Amino acid sequence: MKQLAQELVDRAQERPDDVAVIDGEGAHALSAIVRQAQEVATVLERSLSGAPTVLVQADNSWRTLAAAVAVGLRGGLIAVISGHAARSEYELALEDIKPDAVIASPQAMATWKVDADALPLAGQVLDGWPLRASASGRTLGVERWDGGVAIAMTSGSTGRPKCVVQSESALRYAGRSTIDAVGLVPGDPIGALVPLSSVAAFCFGLHLPAMLGSPMVCLDKWSPEDAVALLRDRRVAWTMLVPTMALQLSLVAGSEGSLASLKAMTVGGGPMNAHALETAELHLGTRFLRVFGMSECLGHTTPLPSEPVETRLGRDGRPFPGTVVRVVDAEGRPLADGEVGNAQVRGPSLFVGYARDGAPRPPEVTADGFFPTGDLARVNDDGTINILGREKQVIIRGGRNIDINEVEAALAAIPGVAQVCVVPVPDDLLGERAAALLVSAGPPLDLETVRRHLAAADFPKFKWPEFVHAVPALPQNRVGKLDRSGAVALATELSAPSGADG
Repeated sequence: MKQLAQELVDRAQERPDDVAVIDGEGAHALSAIVRQAQEVATVLERSLSGAPTVLVQADNSWRTLAAAVAVGLRGGLIAVISGHAARSEYELALEDIKPDAVIASPQAMATWKVDADALPLAGQVLDGWPLRASASGRTLGVERWDGGVAIAMTSGSTGRPKCVVQSESALRYAGRSTIDAVGLVPGDPIGALVPLSSVAAFCFGLHLPAMLGSPMVCLDKWSPEDAVALLRDRRVAWTMLVPTMALQLSLVAGSEGSLASLKAMTVGGGPMNAHALETAELHLGTRFLRVFGMSECLGHTTPLPSEPVETRLGRDGRPFPGTVVRVVDAEGRPLADGEVGNAQVRGPSLFVGYARDGAPRPPEVTADGFFPTGDLARVNDDGTINILGREKQVIIRGGRNIDINEVEAALAAIPGVAQVCVVPVPDDLLGERAAALLVSAGPPLDLETVRRHLAAADFPKFKWPEFVHAVPALPQNRVGKLDRSGAVALATELSAPSGADG
């Protein structure tokens, strides 16, 4: 973060009154952010020798930017963690990252039960947050990160979260590619609506506007109504949301035409349906850019705002200049355009590795440097790609495999369906059955209505869901992505004999 920190210091000297952050406390001038950062950097320098690795509670406010600049001024690495993280998540971060210092609110410090002997109090920073630093007074050295400057946990809903290590060059490349594609210019307000503790939100919600020289417009807690008002009233030029969040905006009462200030809204990180996205963007008065990216290779595809709707919303963009996405068969042989296979990516935003025991574990790549994404994909003849779901996303019912993505696509095409999630629920006889959670833009849809639509569309009957449940919203994880494990739990509960629709 050294380059970004120096840029902000220089800019603060030239234009001290530029607004750097707009959050729940109001507008914050760049000079104020830099002053806070310098105070943090001074405490770090006084308490630790060497460039530090600092674990920071990343809330959507001026504090996260100030902390990032402070760590950059010290030539260190910032690892971000949610203030809502459980103690177990904090302990996982300690195990994988081995930070030299921790900065968080008093409430988070208490929840995490931070060891005062190993990390004694070094000072109060950021208007009352404790900074605790290693009792040894020495850092473990930033060289251990092989050029990494930022770490964030992945937001996967199952398994052990992974701490993804990114370099400054990767952050800058992903940000610059997005700036160029959308047509952003310095001063364009950028929305930071997704929690900044995620890898993508830290890159595109914090690093991008800071690098661009634009205000970071923050929403501290997700609310569709508050998000619409913030984007409209602050005349935000661009933001990034997961599909669930983007579609929720269009369901807000009085939101018609409210997002006309946006040059575009990037949407990615979850299942998407072109019809639902088009309906939502027409209602909101903006343009969606359907993209594909991942924490390990930041935001590596996008369409352009000028492209037709069938390209912007029916496909998942083209690779950024310098990034290559290819599709291979089970043996790793590249497939021709139009064929479906396993997606692999190579490019400047590929991550350094996963943090393990205080150092990055390099990614497992092919001999020619491609990272397997775990997704099924197709490369189209115009260079766009389509992501067709995860390689292993199936329901096994009575020995027959049912592709969840295929069923979700069929249900999303039914008029009135705003969002859909299909998951397996346990069954004593067949092993698994299919259950669908539906969010409707109009009257709720029941099982019989859904079955009539599927029959009219000639969708294979053995793939029909046995259960359909109307829900006000799909389960989400902390960063707003679809929480499939939560969806399974909800669908299983609703599909029990007392709650089944069918």
